[in-house]
Amino acid sequence: MPSTLFTPFRVAGLELANRIVVSPMCQYSADDGCANDWHLMHLGMLAHSGAALVIVEATHVERHGRITHGCMGLYSDDNESALARVVAQARRMGSAKFGIQIAHSGRKGSAQRPWEGAAALKPEADPWPTIAASPIPFGEGWHTPREVTEADMERVRAAFVSSARRALRIGFDEIELHMAHGYLAHGFMSPISNKRSDQYGGPLENRLRFPLSIARAVRAVVPKTVPLGARITGSDWREGGLTPDDAVSISRALKAEGIDFICISSGGVAADIRNPTEPGYNVPIAARVRKEAGIPTRTVGLIVRPEHAEEIVAKGEADMVSMARCFLDDPHWGWHAAKVLGAEVARPPQYQRAGPKLWAPAAAKA
Repeated sequence: MPSTLFTPFRVAGLELANRIVVSPMCQYSADDGCANDWHLMHLGMLAHSGAALVIVEATHVERHGRITHGCMGLYSDDNESALARVVAQARRMGSAKFGIQIAHSGRKGSAQRPWEGAAALKPEADPWPTIAASPIPFGEGWHTPREVTEADMERVRAAFVSSARRALRIGFDEIELHMAHGYLAHGFMSPISNKRSDQYGGPLENRLRFPLSIARAVRAVVPKTVPLGARITGSDWREGGLTPDDAVSISRALKAEGIDFICISSGGVAADIRNPTEPGYNVPIAARVRKEAGIPTRTVGLIVRPEHAEEIVAKGEADMVSMARCFLDDPHWGWHAAKVLGAEVARPPQYQRAGPKLWAPAAAKA
């Protein structure tokens, strides 16, 4: 039978060649928010990986909204120019479409790069003040963020709109709002990190007020032909936190604001939370969101084998499958998945002689 994973999919005005998406993966290698030759190499490699869509790493809407000093931003003309150069080259060389995830780190900002320890920046490392729904540190040893004010909300909302406009000028095929992993928007949504007593705290309806206002403002400037989605948390994996029921409610609310698709991830709201470790642990949540909220979904989370990705899409548990580290391990994962599933995928002409039709060892590989 034909592979479902390798069938086309349309969301808003974007036609994708297959259902494989490369998840955004922070590289922590930018120069004061600006993409550079590392990103050119990284995204150029992924542009012909066999995935239909490559999402550029979390790209922050404010300088003080970055996670680390090495994180990308889209808050200045220099940021925009640098990223435009990288994306233009990667697009010219590869067959994938390109999306971007725009984000604000909230209380998880002012942090070390992972290979430096991934803890809060020390005083000698040029830390910056962070903001959050409530003045609660992310974890032990972390700085205490300042509680977000109405003025902060107005500034951050405007920054998301400005970054979206920059993304459109660069020519991204889709835009994704980062509302997961304990960053600013998720920090408002989760009762673990939001202890406010005003109109932005308490019941879920109130906790969604600020994140939904971001979605509404960005949707107002993004044409309907350009997909606008959101990555949300399907579960906080802690009692008293967000649940799959909440994920359905959040997805319905975002859909009402004009969001075109939902990407289901999970966890990350506190430093001591650990996600499940079984492959596809977010898939049941994505399936519920797809069915009950009636919105296209993609999901991520230890999905590595082509057969597993095929099963998820074929069973209607998600419309698209996002993968991250397996593409770092195997930059041609999409080519190899096509071979396993009996499908075809675009290859650059320079590499076609290594394909199964022209090279016997490739045809013989399992």
